[in-house]
Amino acid sequence: MNIQAFLSEKISVAMCAAGAPADSEPLVRQSAKVQFGDYQANGVMGAAKKMGIPPRQLAEKILEQLDITDIAEKVEIAGPGFINIFLSPAWVAQQAENALADAHLNVTKVEPKTIVIDYSSPNVAKQMHVGHLRSTIIGDASARTLSFLGHNVVRANHLGDWGTQFGMLIAFLEKKQNENAADMALSDLEMFYREAKKCYDEDEVFALRARNYVVKLQGGDEYCRTMWRKLVDITMQQNQETYKRLNVTLTEDDIMGESLYNPMLPGIVADLKAKGLAVESEGATVVFLDEYKNKEGEPMGVIIQKKDGGYLYTTTDIACAKYRHDELHADRVLYYIDSRQHQHLMQAWTIVRKAGYIPDSMTLEHHMFGMMLGKDGRPFKTRSGGTIRLTDLLDEAQERARNLILEKNPEMDEEELNNLARVVGIGAVKYADLSKNRTTDYIFDWDLMLSFEGNTAPYMQYAYTRVISIFKRADIDESTLTQPIALTESHEKLLALRLVQFDEVIMQVSREGTPHVMCAYLYDLAQTFSGFYENCPILSTKDEKVRQSRLKLARLTARTLKQGLDTLGIETVDRM
Repeated sequence: MNIQAFLSEKISVAMCAAGAPADSEPLVRQSAKVQFGDYQANGVMGAAKKMGIPPRQLAEKILEQLDITDIAEKVEIAGPGFINIFLSPAWVAQQAENALADAHLNVTKVEPKTIVIDYSSPNVAKQMHVGHLRSTIIGDASARTLSFLGHNVVRANHLGDWGTQFGMLIAFLEKKQNENAADMALSDLEMFYREAKKCYDEDEVFALRARNYVVKLQGGDEYCRTMWRKLVDITMQQNQETYKRLNVTLTEDDIMGESLYNPMLPGIVADLKAKGLAVESEGATVVFLDEYKNKEGEPMGVIIQKKDGGYLYTTTDIACAKYRHDELHADRVLYYIDSRQHQHLMQAWTIVRKAGYIPDSMTLEHHMFGMMLGKDGRPFKTRSGGTIRLTDLLDEAQERARNLILEKNPEMDEEELNNLARVVGIGAVKYADLSKNRTTDYIFDWDLMLSFEGNTAPYMQYAYTRVISIFKRADIDESTLTQPIALTESHEKLLALRLVQFDEVIMQVSREGTPHVMCAYLYDLAQTFSGFYENCPILSTKDEKVRQSRLKLARLTARTLKQGLDTLGIETVDRM
């Protein structure tokens, strides 16, 4: 149950009954301090100002109309007109019982929508590097969250699998196969790409063949298509191994590369011309947008077809949005692309709207993100200044985690050690990223991310195992917990309330695509449980009713931590 939404609705009704303007917002928030109750309504001041009456006067009228006696033990007016709500422990206990009894933790049912999530987007014939990490794991956290809520999520891996460079790559693949007299594995894609570029720059015969292959590929030549497909398959086979290591839900079926939209581009250009949106300018086809001005204050020209007939990324993105409406029937599309692409996307979407390719009801959202920086505050690179391959980063994470675990558990079984190193190492890299606000840059720091203290993956994974161990130590069968949850101590109510606020958190993450909000909640929940554990004895208490109630709270904590971490793609283990 979403308590915030429930209280907002109740207070909205009371505000209307008290004579507040119809557009008044109750502004219900979780209270920052215990003395201000569990929730606080802050919308009275704004409504009173519109009405021209003192805020406390309106607050008193609202309280007369407010019907929440069944859920609140006390409601009071504070300061200039804040309404503080103290929830009844019995009601909070019942919400905790409901969450424990439900496979989905009693999270509010949603009206399912078709949501397309555009993320990861690596390039063919290149290794994934650290620059792909944020899009991949933030996008996947969003996909997991929305899937958990019951939406129809379409994962779209917008693969860079088209363009003039493919003539060069096909010609080089042909050269290598002829030299080796067999298919090659392309084990090092980066080296393959560099060698192909070197051949293209230094060998004019090779360059001529490469340019010829571009034309043939775009014309649908069967040989070129076969070679192109081979490059795509080899690349994605390697990428899929990386996705698996990262515990990312993308599969080969989710590939929707640039090539998918290529057949649509001539029709898009012709249609934009026919609608008077696109015009010829210096040989190119351009859409002039009044919404964007150049330095001279004139409408900015967005090229959709070059003088030589070639198309641009903007043309592809226009076709892509149209496809997602026409073929995928999307209600909402989320793009996890870095912040440097923002104006480009906004221009493409402005054209899409003007052309009427999608309805007003369909939203296009750029969930942009900042960059991963080194400790020097610059883009994260190798010591020699090169791009860091994602596989190398993950290898190092596992190795560091392995050494850390060995220090604490020198006798650990090799198989368990390797699994734990994988779960902790990969989890640490992901969580360090996901726990930062995605709109900002962040500093990559091995020591901080692998720490067992603070808001880190190792701390959260350990917090989960600590709760699980209570049940293991006592050898408790959960089905024997038949007594109801009762909240008589302040730490019990604090924990129960935090647990049932999971609904509010996951709804916010689903709306805004902000996994750091989930990380902050889980960290706070783990700390709240620590306070509860220290102040409320569980296994040693003599009162069986109290013991069972506290065990239920512990069980709900474990399930909530596990589910929350799962929406982030962070694995848990039962022993650390």
